[in-house]
Amino acid sequence: MKIIKVILQICFLHVFLILGAVLKYFIPLPIPASMFGLFVLFVALCCNVIKLEWVDQGAKWLMAELLLFFIPSAVGIINYQEIFSLQGLAIVFLIVISTMIVMGITALTAEKISAKKKGESH
Repeated sequence: MKIIKVILQICFLHVFLILGAVLKYFIPLPIPASMFGLFVLFVALCCNVIKLEWVDQGAKWLMAELLLFFIPSAVGIINYQEIFSLQGLAIVFLIVISTMIVMGITALTAEKISAKKKGESH
């Protein structure tokens, strides 16, 4: 019975993906349709249009299996070995720098939120 609930919740999440695609059609911004769908889902959750328990288990399953969704991309990169032989060092450098920037911004954001919460509790 639990697997049926997870499958239904994943189908429900796909409704938001489809809504995002429809929005993308009408609002031609350089944003992926899936991001439009996530925004619609976020707004629906914040406004209590849908309840978290309607999508909770399906979303948890998708997050747990997220790595599987990146395997086709990783395999596709193997087909372009010439890119890595010519620009491999530059690509690795950019990955390292961008990772450090993301980690730094995340740390600053977490620190500010933590300080704000400490200030509210005192």
